[in-house]
Amino acid sequence: MSEELVRQLEPIFKAKSVAIIGASKDQSKWGGRTLNRALESGFRGPIYAVNPRETEIAGLKVYKDVQDIPDPVDLAVFTIPAALMPKAMESCVKKGVRGGVIISADFAETGAHGRELQEETVRIAREGGIRFIGPNGNGMWTAAVDLNISPLPTPAHGGLAFISQSGMFGGAAGRAAQLGGYGLSMFVSMGNQADITVADYVEYLEQDDSTKVIALYVEGFKDGRRFAEVAKRVTQRKPIVILKGGRSSQGARATLSHTASIAGEDRVFDAMCKQTGLIRVYQLEHLWVAARALLSLPIPRQGRVAIVGNGGENVVGVDTLVSLGLEVPEFHEEDKLALKEMLPPHAPVPQNPVDFAAGAFGCEEEVAVLEKMASLDNIDAIITGPPRGQSLHARGIAEQKKAVITALDQFCKIPEKYGKPLLVRSMGSDSVTRDMLRAAKIPIYETTEECALAMSALYQYGQIRRWD
Repeated sequence: MSEELVRQLEPIFKAKSVAIIGASKDQSKWGGRTLNRALESGFRGPIYAVNPRETEIAGLKVYKDVQDIPDPVDLAVFTIPAALMPKAMESCVKKGVRGGVIISADFAETGAHGRELQEETVRIAREGGIRFIGPNGNGMWTAAVDLNISPLPTPAHGGLAFISQSGMFGGAAGRAAQLGGYGLSMFVSMGNQADITVADYVEYLEQDDSTKVIALYVEGFKDGRRFAEVAKRVTQRKPIVILKGGRSSQGARATLSHTASIAGEDRVFDAMCKQTGLIRVYQLEHLWVAARALLSLPIPRQGRVAIVGNGGENVVGVDTLVSLGLEVPEFHEEDKLALKEMLPPHAPVPQNPVDFAAGAFGCEEEVAVLEKMASLDNIDAIITGPPRGQSLHARGIAEQKKAVITALDQFCKIPEKYGKPLLVRSMGSDSVTRDMLRAAKIPIYETTEECALAMSALYQYGQIRRWD
């Protein structure tokens, strides 16, 4: 099935030519915005504009019908009223188009008449061999051919694929990727899932080498049993992080008018996540927190975490880790003594967490403490900030800068050297620190709680991969 599905969906995600049906000069309309975004995105193939009332848009010749285009068309993007969709789909079948993205709304989410239009569109497409995204979405981005037909600002290339039943969440994905210093392999606003379902997307992404982590926002499933079967297989190869809309009875009601989805019982969904290895989150921000960690950090052997910080942030960090089912083990006595000798004289004996006691402490010494902790057999991960102190050994400003950069370089090597993740809390770090951490593929989080959530995702995936 996977090879056949890949063949069916490649005209969408690896399109060689695109037709915008309903292209417009008016940037306030979907046809105008979609055409403009496609032209700006760096797509490597020809883009055709289709509109029976225009002759030229944005310097492009406009065709009255897709069948008038003299060359082959892989992908048709529909930005026309729902009532016109069956006829437009028939024209695409005659043209030999193999992929579609229906941005148009007013289908099953609006009631019986819209459902009939949707069913008729699906019938024509399936009989004609066309697979399509939507309807009632707002497009997609695919890094494979640099094609953006969504409101999402064109992102950098990266290893995260985001498949969403909310088009507006695409904007959140783009902002999170830009701020986090990572990129996307794909974004899809899947809308009503009239043809391609979430199970299809996940199965396609299983075969996509550029995708390392899959993130999902789902309101309902068209084929829940198949999705569970696909997810259980794919999670053995790639992590899948999922946010489910419609957990409450009121939220479930809202999904019907949003994407014509039946949310289902939350306890059943929760059980499916546990059985299939899906990493479930409950807030949109946590989707990005988890995905960033899974993209680049080592998977820990177990869930034993050390924390380095000061005062209250340590206490809150411990509480958060424990609430997530992780451990904050006390160090062995010999390790306490060894660490104590490395800390400022007035610092308390390190039990875990480790408190630097806000004293004069050099950046080299901070890294030495972290290396010692990373070497301990009963520690699988460390939550810490980057080294902030000045060098206690350097004298001039130039020496200080060089020493700090050297310490940062050693800090960045810890995950690979010990095979253990560093969850870095870095509120207000300077640009040099952030650049070095990003170059080392170490994500930066704002709070200890975010670090704990990231560690929870890493630990969960480690347990999933160890399933027989």
